[in-house]
Amino acid sequence: MAVIAINLISNSITSAAISIAGKIMHKETKPLDQKGGSEVSLMIQKDIKKLLSIYENEPIKVKAIGISVPGIAFIKSGTVWAPNIAGWENYPLLDEVSKLVKGKNIRIKIGSNRTCLILGEHWQGAAKKSKNAIFFSVGNGVGAGILIDGKILHGYNDGVGAVGWMALERPYRDIYKETGFMETRTSWKGILQALEEQVRKTKNYRGVFLSRNINEVSVYELFHAYKQKDKAAVKVIKDTFELWGMVVANLVSMFNPEVFIFGGQVFGPAMEFIPELVNETYKWALPLNAQKVKFVGSQLGSNAGLFGAGQLATGKF
Repeated sequence: MAVIAINLISNSITSAAISIAGKIMHKETKPLDQKGGSEVSLMIQKDIKKLLSIYENEPIKVKAIGISVPGIAFIKSGTVWAPNIAGWENYPLLDEVSKLVKGKNIRIKIGSNRTCLILGEHWQGAAKKSKNAIFFSVGNGVGAGILIDGKILHGYNDGVGAVGWMALERPYRDIYKETGFMETRTSWKGILQALEEQVRKTKNYRGVFLSRNINEVSVYELFHAYKQKDKAAVKVIKDTFELWGMVVANLVSMFNPEVFIFGGQVFGPAMEFIPELVNETYKWALPLNAQKVKFVGSQLGSNAGLFGAGQLATGKF
């Protein structure tokens, strides 16, 4: 038996066939090229059709499809909300994909990216054998997948883990209305905005970002500059670590996880600084909880959401 896994993020789609044992048998990634609405749905359907045709006459049969979306997947309605994909405010994704496999006895499951990230690590990564784990993801968005007592938390409206809206500072500013305080301040976009402001206001700044287009700075460049003690980079990263540390502390204090996983676009080059971030967390967290947590980086990297979609498809969660 195999499952089809689709991992959709804000700028690309990855599709794969994964064996029930967790082996990727076929995988490909395509850019979205700013597509939205039905165009993205058609890309998903095209990839599913291709994978179904590949394994149609093989001994290994596809029995289920799992799709990870960058937003909220509403379990009851089958619709999805993905703020970074145009036209996906209440998109009927389940209905459209279901028509594609009508009469084929193939199960379809759709989950939020944060749910799939923790599921992926639970199946094949850093949270194996754990019943209490959290995946904290920072990239274009900020979110947390939460596994407690062996169950994924969803909430009344499937919105659990939207820590991008966690409020950690006052006064309220209208700029937080669109993506929340934490995402505005500490997503990759927010970090770049902070860097641009810091370069502008740092007195006698002569660092590496002085004549750069800040929007073209990579995550790796920023953390390299931080290691080299660039004044603007140090200020921005220190401020970001403080906010991340507060969020992690809140999650640890509230949910008492055994494993806490850091992942997403930003944590690729930031992995070596996890001890620094954990020290910040210890300042704020309930000591009894924090001292028992294993803080680790994602073992699956960019494949975490893909494996999570595969695990979702198996129907075990």
